[in-house]
Amino acid sequence: MTRRLSGVIGWPVGHSRSPALHGHWLARHGIAGAYVALPVQPDHLEQALRALPVLGFAGCNVTVPHKEAAFRLVDHVDRSAARLGAVNTILVRPDGTLEGRNTDGEGFLKHLQASAPGWNPTDRPVLVLGAGGAARAIAGALTDIGVPEIRIANRTDARAENLAREFGAPLQAWPWADRDGGLAGCSLIVNTTQLGMDGYPALDLALDRLPPDGVVSDIVYSPLETELLADARRRGLVAVDGLGMLLHQARAGFAAWFGVEPAVDDALRQAVLASASP
Repeated sequence: MTRRLSGVIGWPVGHSRSPALHGHWLARHGIAGAYVALPVQPDHLEQALRALPVLGFAGCNVTVPHKEAAFRLVDHVDRSAARLGAVNTILVRPDGTLEGRNTDGEGFLKHLQASAPGWNPTDRPVLVLGAGGAARAIAGALTDIGVPEIRIANRTDARAENLAREFGAPLQAWPWADRDGGLAGCSLIVNTTQLGMDGYPALDLALDRLPPDGVVSDIVYSPLETELLADARRRGLVAVDGLGMLLHQARAGFAAWFGVEPAVDDALRQAVLASASP
C-alpha cells in the first residue's frame, strides 16, 4: 500500500494545529498516510518545495511567512491564488509540477455561514480589520458573494488604502483612528489582525456602534474566546470564533492529497482543541 504524505511548511511551525487536524481525518478514514510539520527557513523555501515530489509528497499547506513567496515559486496557480497573490495549499501534479491554491476565503465563508446562518451578505456594509493575507482572502470572498461595501481599516492606513485601490469596489479604506465609526450600519465585522491573540494586546473596539443583529468574527483561535468575542456575546451578538476557518480551509487540500472528502464536525473540533492543551 502506498503511503501518502503531506504537511505544513512554515517558520516557525511548531504551533500549527494542522497536523492534529489532518491526523484526525487520516485516522477516521483509515488512510495509510501522514501529515507532518515542516519547519523551513525563508531562504530554503524553494529547495523545500522542489523536494516535495522527490520525497513522495502529494502536496502541502503553506503558512506564515511563506504564502506570498510560494505563490511566486509554484508552476501553476488557481483563480483564487492568482487574485490574492498568495498560496496556502500546494498540490503535486502527476508530472511533478506544483499547483498553488488559496482556500482561506472559502474556509472563512463556510465557517461563517455555518455559525451565522441568518446573516445576509447583500444588505449592509462589512468592516474588515487588517490588510494582510487573511484580510485579502476574506475581502475577496465577501466580494464574490455580493457584499455591497467592504470597509478596510488597518493600523497602517496606507496598507488599507493600497488594498482598496488594488481590489477596487466594493472595498474602501477606512481610517484606523475611526474604526469605531466604521461599525455604523454594518452587518458583520471581521478581525484579521493579531490583536487579541495570545501575547498581543486586546483589540480596542466599541461594539455598541454595531447594530443589535450584527455578527462579530475573529479569525484568532489562540485563545479561542478572544476579548472581542466575549464582549460580543455579552451584548447578545452572534460571535464566530477563528478555529472553524482553519478547519474548513483544510478540506480541499485533504481531499486532493488523500482522495477523501472529509467532514468538519464537532469530533474534529474537539480533537484539534485537545491538541492545544498543555
